[in-house]
Amino acid sequence: MKQLTILTGASRGLGLALAEKLLAPNHTLVCISRKTNSELARLAENAGAVLEQWTLDLAHPAIAEQTLRLWLGGQAATSWSSATLINNACVIPPLLPLRDAQGDELSYAMRVGLEAPLRLSSAFLDATRHWAASRKVLNISSGLGRRAMASQAAYCAAKAGMDHFTRCMALDEALYPNGAKVCSLAPGVIDTDMQVQLRNADPAQFPDVINFSNLHSQGQLSSPAQTASSVLAYLARSDFGRNAVGDIRD
Repeated sequence: MKQLTILTGASRGLGLALAEKLLAPNHTLVCISRKTNSELARLAENAGAVLEQWTLDLAHPAIAEQTLRLWLGGQAATSWSSATLINNACVIPPLLPLRDAQGDELSYAMRVGLEAPLRLSSAFLDATRHWAASRKVLNISSGLGRRAMASQAAYCAAKAGMDHFTRCMALDEALYPNGAKVCSLAPGVIDTDMQVQLRNADPAQFPDVINFSNLHSQGQLSSPAQTASSVLAYLARSDFGRNAVGDIRD
């Protein structure tokens, strides 16, 4: 039987590393990003995997939700042995105290980081509710959803919201015979463009910049490929979903 994975933010960073590792025979991977990746398409062809790349901006979550809902509704319920949604996409708005932040930038961060995964999760759970397949939702969270940081209000709020809606989702799905297994997982600190943004921030606006600089200089960042392997191993665990909120370092 075939496996299905839907992955957001797949064009770079951790998302791209996850996508590369998910390309395998009998696996269909649907990537949702603002841009396509030609190298990923080549890898899929070589791996014998089915790859779809949808160019959607998650700042318009209603469109992404409708697109996913319609596509899943057109799939045969018996086609898949497993179906998984990985909400990975996020953005960090400019690193500023909340009083200096621009409203549009705050709204953009919340739409991409919280509203989009909330709506995509709803669409996925609804459209697959009668599937016999094993179903999972993995939300890629952050330690900053559990620990406040100055000049990070929107990002921290989005990740905290993701953790908490995952807890609610877990309670919902536990009531059904074939309820989905869900988890909001902090993946640790990863050497991505986001880390570059954090360690190059203005210290006057972002007091924790030195901590992120030290993580890099002391070699404490994991590569996207290393983290992707750990995340997918966590996803494959027999007890996945036992804890609605987890940390890859636990």
